[in-house]
Amino acid sequence: MLIQDGIPTAEDISQVMPSVNRLFSGPVAIAECFQKIPCNPCVKACPKKAIHVEPDINETPKIDFDSCVGCGICISHCPGLAIFVVDMTYGEDTALLQLPYEFLPLPEAGQFVLCLDRSGQEVGTYPVVKVTMGGKKNKTYVVSLAVPKKLAMEIRNIRPGGDQNE
Repeated sequence: MLIQDGIPTAEDISQVMPSVNRLFSGPVAIAECFQKIPCNPCVKACPKKAIHVEPDINETPKIDFDSCVGCGICISHCPGLAIFVVDMTYGEDTALLQLPYEFLPLPEAGQFVLCLDRSGQEVGTYPVVKVTMGGKKNKTYVVSLAVPKKLAMEIRNIRPGGDQNE
């Protein structure tokens, strides 16, 4: 339960997910932000105005999935590391998953990393496609991973040092 262990339930997650049709029609941002706190950097960062925090700044962000183009700018602006982008159209069996990352050392493109689920459990080792800096003053990087589509909605963190043979 989210309030006790910080891990959202399937019901929590279903409340922030795009439709299956939208999920499989191109990259889309998803905000797994469940705490009502005064925060809105994602709103200000979105060039498409697809993210809203209403009626006041204490609400959780809502994404207009029809307006979202999955650019990922919001990822590095979220101080809670709660936004990611998934692109289920990346490959036949592979999705592109873009996650926020604030640890050192940074993984590099081509490196394999150990992927973790919401509870920190290992789910497999997959390749880094790209690492993008959040900006000159923003120390949150975005790590793009090629992962099996069936795990794209489960993986939420990484740990460098994965072995591609695992």
